[in-house]
Amino acid sequence: MRKIILNILSIVLFSAVLAGCGQEPPAAVKRGPGYEPESSAVAERTVLPRLFDAVGTVQAKTDIRVEAQVTGRVLEVLVRPGDRVAKGDKLVVLDSRASNTRLERSRQALASARSQVAQARDALDSAKAAYNKSESTYRRMSTLFEQKVVTAEEVEKAESAYLQAKAALSRAEQGVSGAEAQAREAGKLVQEADIDMGYTTITAQEAGEVAKRLVEPGDLAFPNKALLILHTSGAMHLEAMVREALIGRIRLGDSLSVVITALSDKTPLTGVVQEIEPLADPVTRSFLVKVRLPDRPGLYPGMFGRLLIPLGERETVLVPREAVRHVGQLETVMVKGDGTWQPVYVRTGRTVNGKVEILSGLSGGETVGLSPEGGR
Repeated sequence: MRKIILNILSIVLFSAVLAGCGQEPPAAVKRGPGYEPESSAVAERTVLPRLFDAVGTVQAKTDIRVEAQVTGRVLEVLVRPGDRVAKGDKLVVLDSRASNTRLERSRQALASARSQVAQARDALDSAKAAYNKSESTYRRMSTLFEQKVVTAEEVEKAESAYLQAKAALSRAEQGVSGAEAQAREAGKLVQEADIDMGYTTITAQEAGEVAKRLVEPGDLAFPNKALLILHTSGAMHLEAMVREALIGRIRLGDSLSVVITALSDKTPLTGVVQEIEPLADPVTRSFLVKVRLPDRPGLYPGMFGRLLIPLGERETVLVPREAVRHVGQLETVMVKGDGTWQPVYVRTGRTVNGKVEILSGLSGGETVGLSPEGGR
């Protein structure tokens, strides 16, 4: 009884304060027997899942750190945060003069090495001809010596010339091998210089969106220094920390509701659990859970989100959104009783399929009034 009296006094005091401030009391409070809503509905008592909110952050599927492969001065940065890029699009252009000089020098070295190869092969051909001639002469002299036509001294002279030609042929063959090795090494240097030259124009390796720009024209780029951060295209995911007492309720592949408060459409998204890290944080005693989100306009990395984990069921009351009126921090619903409409103060909860959950004030089955000013 005391509680009822206090509630009545609170309403009277609230109306008096509004009147003293030159404002009229809420329409839902002052409307009496003459009030008729545009339409009505019945407060529905239903069973809803009991949910636990695990807070998290929307992350891109993959973050790409764009770095330079060579050292050079930045000439152009062709993108800014928010720009969409396709695979192969130019992102950053570096000063290529040093790389171009190395490429030209390596090409000259390759040309010189190829010239040496040609000369070595010419020398090899001459050595082969001299060897063949000396070998033929030595054999002929050996035959004539057996026939007692030439002297032993002439045979020895022919043999000496043959051995010298054979040694010269071996040196010529080694010269060709060395020149060819130098040419191959020069070719590799040209290839490396050509690759370095290509690194002066940095392109997107995957399609995505520019998240951060960390360099400006005139800056020095070098390996391991980040120039840009790209968010790859594709579905985002929510990374949420789930306390250890609830991790057993989640399995890979489960479909769970996710609420992103920054989206204009407050309807929960349906995400799929794609990863559960098996190691708990020793400080918070919670596990990192990654939930893949559907594509949705206006969804960006870094947004706040809540992962709704089902804990069971609970009974609650739902009314249409148009039935609830807001006056400051107060919420009222017009309820029909004994042929008249009277305001009832309520406390609301979540919105479920276009209806508002009533946590207190209604028990279900009441007839409530609907009007356009409701739901504001």
